Amino acid sequence: MRSLPWLHPERVAKLLQALEQRILIIDGAMGTMIQRHRLEEGDYRGERFAGGFDSQHAHGPGCEHDLKGNNDLLLLTRPEVIAGIHTAYLEAGADLLETNTFNATAVSQADYHLEHLVYELNKAGAQVARQCCDAIEATTPDKPRFVIGVLGPTSRTASISPNVNDPGFRNTSFDELRGTYREAIEG
Repeated sequence: MRSLPWLHPERVAKLLQALEQRILIIDGAMGTMIQRHRLEEGDYRGERFAGGFDSQHAHGPGCEHDLKGNNDLLLLTRPEVIAGIHTAYLEAGADLLETNTFNATAVSQADYHLEHLVYELNKAGAQVARQCCDAIEATTPDKPRFVIGVLGPTSRTASISPNVNDPGFRNTSFDELRGTYREAIEG
């Protein structure tokens, strides 16, 4: 088996021990919690993507498109919002935190022209969640908290044609999907 640098044997041992001792509680929905913040386009853009559609003020790829609704991008532009949600779940008793990376794949980020951020988004998602777990775990060291990396589905399928007039057409392949998920996992 290939080395997995993100897999820490001591964390796995703690997880297995916790599973033997009690039922572990996973956090809840992230999207609906984000909606409660009533964020606007500027919140999603943050300083990094400020400038909107004005190319003279744009700060990189993706600035020329609406970013509102790209909840994964908040990991880079408003990480405190995501950390606050994670912390609330932990304080409510969650043992397991899902990363805010449901749409952090190249296929999903293509809707925002931000495919180049996939690795960074996934890495930030793991870091923010881990920091929240560590902070809460420091207050109750006998109750470890764990981060679960999330990979959502894509809008593409290798098995069904999106075109009813061409049943044999596929807008992706297994190998392309595997590459998309590999990039996200490496982050």
